[in-house]
Amino acid sequence: MAVLREEARRCVVWFGQPAGEERAGLAQAGWIVRVADAGTQGGVGMRNNDTVVALADLRHGDPATVQAMAQLMADHPWLPWVALIPPDMSAHEPLIDRILEASIEYFSTPVDVDRLVEALARIGGDEPRAADHGDSGITGRSAAIGAVVASVRKYAPVELPVLITGETGTGKEVAARALHSLSARADRPFAAINCGALPPNLVQSELFGHERGAFTGANARRIGHFETAAGGTVFLDEVGDLPLDAQTSLLRFLQEGTLERVGSSQLIKLDVRVLAATHVDLEKAVEQGRFREDLYYRLNVLRLRMPPLREREDDVVLLAQRFLDAFRELHPTRARAFSASARRAMLEFTWPGNVRELLNRVQRAAVVAEDTLISVNDLDLADVLTKQAARSSLGSTRVAAERDAVIACLRESRFNVSECARRLKVSRVTIYRLCKKHQLALDELR
Repeated sequence: MAVLREEARRCVVWFGQPAGEERAGLAQAGWIVRVADAGTQGGVGMRNNDTVVALADLRHGDPATVQAMAQLMADHPWLPWVALIPPDMSAHEPLIDRILEASIEYFSTPVDVDRLVEALARIGGDEPRAADHGDSGITGRSAAIGAVVASVRKYAPVELPVLITGETGTGKEVAARALHSLSARADRPFAAINCGALPPNLVQSELFGHERGAFTGANARRIGHFETAAGGTVFLDEVGDLPLDAQTSLLRFLQEGTLERVGSSQLIKLDVRVLAATHVDLEKAVEQGRFREDLYYRLNVLRLRMPPLREREDDVVLLAQRFLDAFRELHPTRARAFSASARRAMLEFTWPGNVRELLNRVQRAAVVAEDTLISVNDLDLADVLTKQAARSSLGSTRVAAERDAVIACLRESRFNVSECARRLKVSRVTIYRLCKKHQLALDELR
């Protein structure tokens, strides 16, 4: 007898009372809504193959309900939680703070149903990934990365060198591979060479090859990376680290399309497109005599700047979730998403190591995480939120001081706006603007 497998369901266990449009929006998106009472502390009651998200609705909750909800979330830490709170609820109360910390996402009224559906889809594991721009391999939905993709598509078909610049870890090799994959050379070899990792005495041999007996230890002819990539693309990462003699050979190749193996005087004609990348200032290296000026101009025909991660705020959390999903496919881990505080910290952090650092932190966090949500401590970013709170506190202090100074000056000048402006050395318009900013009603103050 054939056994029918139950189809997986997507279910929201709603602790509270959903509005009609909220229930309808979720149903249209394929979510079953089960209404539950936090005070009963009942089980969730899911099947093994169900995707379940719990929703803590605090919009009409009294203190007892809030207490029960906090306890329920503590008793079910393996469930992914979303919270709904009224706009006037204080996020600084200990219980509310605990609830928000345990939630992957939270919303305030009026609830944006479309955004709620999008959050549930992400938590349920079927969030649309960061936009993958065609077959370029470059992912992200930020304006900065969109500009990169537009340039890649423009440069890829053109048989000219491209100089890719950017900080370490920004994805310069990813961009080089995109240029190759979108070009007419896509079915030919792609050779990526880290110039900074080549032994100085073997750079010429590694790049251009050598003949047998060219130097001690050269027991056979060797084909260099350029010949290996014949018809395709060579990517020279950290090209600024090339020694001057190798720079001369590279310049000759770019000018004439020929190279000589070490120990040979025979010219070899070769068809290879050269892409180069650097995180150092090549203009300064030229001024200091560390890089040939004529080679710099040969490489810098087309230029592509890879933006640092701090300029790609829209991509940070999306990339982190993508890295976590990829890690989960290969390794066992309880982690499946990021807590609200972890997401805030990722957005606040400046990422000196850029995308590479984000990847490393996410992978390490996935290993050490004890719960389904990766915490700010798992990411080792707790100090980021501490500094953010300190800045917020300082900002609040400055705002209060500005308000007090305006009130004091108005009183001293008997609420004569022109006199107050003269004493503060600003315009009358500025005084009115400050009064509006700090909600100071002049008539009432008088």
